[in-house]
Amino acid sequence: MSISIPDLTRVRARHPEAIAEAAARRVRRPLIGDSGRLMIVAADHPARGALGVGGRRLAMADRADLLERLCVALSRPGVDGVLATADILEDLLLLGALDDKVVMGSMNRGGLAGAAFEMDDRFTGHRAEDLVRLRFDAGKLLLRIDYDDPGSLATLEATARAVDDMAARRLPLFVEPFISRRIDGTVRNDLSAEAVTRSIAIASGLGGTSAHTWLKLPVTEDPDDMAEVLSASTLPAVLLGGEVGDDQQAAYERWRKTLGLPTVRGLVVGRSLLYPAEGDVATAVDTAVSLL
Repeated sequence: MSISIPDLTRVRARHPEAIAEAAARRVRRPLIGDSGRLMIVAADHPARGALGVGGRRLAMADRADLLERLCVALSRPGVDGVLATADILEDLLLLGALDDKVVMGSMNRGGLAGAAFEMDDRFTGHRAEDLVRLRFDAGKLLLRIDYDDPGSLATLEATARAVDDMAARRLPLFVEPFISRRIDGTVRNDLSAEAVTRSIAIASGLGGTSAHTWLKLPVTEDPDDMAEVLSASTLPAVLLGGEVGDDQQAAYERWRKTLGLPTVRGLVVGRSLLYPAEGDVATAVDTAVSLL
């Protein structure tokens, strides 16, 4: 699909109501299809100022290129949907790319990458009421917890209220928890088995009910630890793709080892599929789908 930024901008300027109209006529589907698995492509990184892919610091800043990659990914068999912020999802609505797809809105993007306030991750994206109004299917939030940063407490409290708001509307909420810390001024996520286990325990207990809560989890440093780690909760989980690496095959193998565990229901992968180190988008996505 060839993406015309001038055409999208023209519609936004002259007919902003077209977004709501496209949302109203979008063909919806259940969260979980016949396979019982989920394959979601993630593209919510730009709203945190995280535009880099590998050695390219502004790779995701080219919106036409990003939309083309997303449209290719969404067209591949076995891809269930997309996770993104309002601007990207609305572009995809206008392009007609979201029929029969799970649409997941990204809720907190206030913890800008590299900012002094990065751990005070405010809810600056979709609210529960926005997801209902647009007839979207789920929400996602990022919960990074730094025991040395008071900003984490505000994020914890806001996360609990988001869990309540989504549950009141019977909307699934995918919580992505990490134990994090600053190293030389940079926020780093701890992927040790103990840290991921602790993050699962904390995230699972937030809010007045966990009935509609899912977990979005990294694979630990040693994938063999994941069976014990995931025993910390009965909540359904999806695996996140993580950073783009040079060894894509090693990433596939880590996912494959974990996808067979009882609580794991699928993958939510972004840059490593949209900007693969090897091959093109279609090939990378098809390989990931085959792991399911």
